[in-house]
Amino acid sequence: MGGDLTTDEFDALQQIVAGIKHARPSACVARNTKRLTGLKYIAYAKDGSLGLTDKGKQTLFIKSCIEGLRAIESDSHTVLKSDVATFLGKKGHIVAQEGASGFDITPKGRECLADIDSNSK
Repeated sequence: MGGDLTTDEFDALQQIVAGIKHARPSACVARNTKRLTGLKYIAYAKDGSLGLTDKGKQTLFIKSCIEGLRAIESDSHTVLKSDVATFLGKKGHIVAQEGASGFDITPKGRECLADIDSNSK
């Protein structure tokens, strides 16, 4: 999910989540709006503002989980957002370290990362 999006399009989604602070959206959001609405990641509200659809929210969450898993792979003391840590723990991708404030990646988590890496090439 979201594998067809560019880094610029992900940045636009992040900016929309953060909220558009001015009357006009940023150049990044403006140049990606047509494609992201067509792919149903964002939609216009009745007041004309842009917002994420459920598909857009889910895509950003999955991206956060993958980034969190990669961060733990490189540093086991990485602090994850609570929803990401809960999701990865329930899915069996990470386990809390005993007596420490960090996480370890399980074999299932390593397999998941390897699968993601092999499919992204």
